[in-house]
Amino acid sequence: MSLSTSSHAYGIGLIAVIVGVAIGVSYYQLYFIPELNATPSIPNKVKNPDQTTTITIVKGSVDQTQTQNFLPKKQSIQLGVDNRIIWQNNDDAAHYVTPVKPFKDAYSGNFGSGAILSGKNYTFLFTQEANIPYYCQVHPWMTGEIDIVHGALTS
Repeated sequence: MSLSTSSHAYGIGLIAVIVGVAIGVSYYQLYFIPELNATPSIPNKVKNPDQTTTITIVKGSVDQTQTQNFLPKKQSIQLGVDNRIIWQNNDDAAHYVTPVKPFKDAYSGNFGSGAILSGKNYTFLFTQEANIPYYCQVHPWMTGEIDIVHGALTS
């Protein structure tokens, strides 16, 4: 019968692996994750614009023959001036504001609403320049566009 023997090298190797894993996990938690999740530095003027922009979802927008659904259909906004947009649903049906291509604002996150019920609003704060065509996902004939430009007050 043979007895197994243990060596000190095995114990030292195991300790080295544990220390290496601990250093790797610490680095990941202390440096990588916070940098990945950090929000960018946005001027207060952009985060708190003086004005808001309202886009109205017109009553009767479920009718495909109605040409006016989002009013205004194309809206230009300036960062730091009127870059907080409110979509106000004045129709009897629920509607969505869905970007044609996914858009993620660096500060506010993903753009796009859930169902905006009759009489309710959807608000989004844009903090970066972009051109975003959008539509209602249940009524695809309803289209609009937002053009976010650099505001004179953000310079």
